[in-house]
Amino acid sequence: MIRSIVRTTKGVPATDGAGVKLTRIIASPELDMIDPFLLFDRFESDKPQDYIAGFPTHPHRGFETVTYMLEGRMRHKDSVGNEGVIEPGGVQWMKAAKGILHSEMPEQEAGLLRGFQLWINLPAANKMEDPEYQEFTADNVPLEKLAGGGVVRVITGTTDKGTTGPVINKPTEPLYLDVSLHATGSFKQSLPKTHNGVLYVIDGSIRIGETVIESGELGVLSPGDTIFVYAGAEGGRFLLMAGKRLDEPVARGGPFVMNTRAEVLEAFEDLRAGRFV
Repeated sequence: MIRSIVRTTKGVPATDGAGVKLTRIIASPELDMIDPFLLFDRFESDKPQDYIAGFPTHPHRGFETVTYMLEGRMRHKDSVGNEGVIEPGGVQWMKAAKGILHSEMPEQEAGLLRGFQLWINLPAANKMEDPEYQEFTADNVPLEKLAGGGVVRVITGTTDKGTTGPVINKPTEPLYLDVSLHATGSFKQSLPKTHNGVLYVIDGSIRIGETVIESGELGVLSPGDTIFVYAGAEGGRFLLMAGKRLDEPVARGGPFVMNTRAEVLEAFEDLRAGRFV
């Protein structure tokens, strides 16, 4: 079953943190969520006033956050003692689980800051586990060369050629690839039928079936087990993200994502009572 594109969206302008300007692509009025993906943001600006205030200390519970940097530097610090600077090509994967306080602050006062944040839901059975943290530099993200000169950066999951990313994630068995294709190049990847999938075009354009997706657009994939991607005349760079469907109730409350409203209210009470780590 070859996957096709069932819808596209460019997202909507938004602000988050202490006023960081971004584009909200998933968790917007146009696209609520794609199970297990709860939120997907793109931030990109060379104007310090758009990003300098960053994302000061705030709580999370019940899901994972993934920050992937293309340009610039972002410092992460959390309440269980993890700290590091994410630089271009690096990724920080945080499992908030039962609760964590963290901050993400630009490590620069000028220049281009460009990257993405993805929220991935956790199954009910994993929501109250201990937090975990994984961070990898660009040097630790393996590259797979494609015929025709393209390249795949493998953050998590395994490509059809056997290249495996450094991030280990069992609850949703995600695939997260950064694929660059030269003009008229192509890419094929198997995806489990249990997984939902999306593509986001960073630069250029790509075609899946009869659908062309331009830079700045996200395409939602139909069910199936294989995807074929063809680059446009000027090439294309895109993110391919897939994760196992949880098919569980979702209750949101700001920085908390649980299965019931009562659990969200409990998270707020635990935060007020200082029970977050």
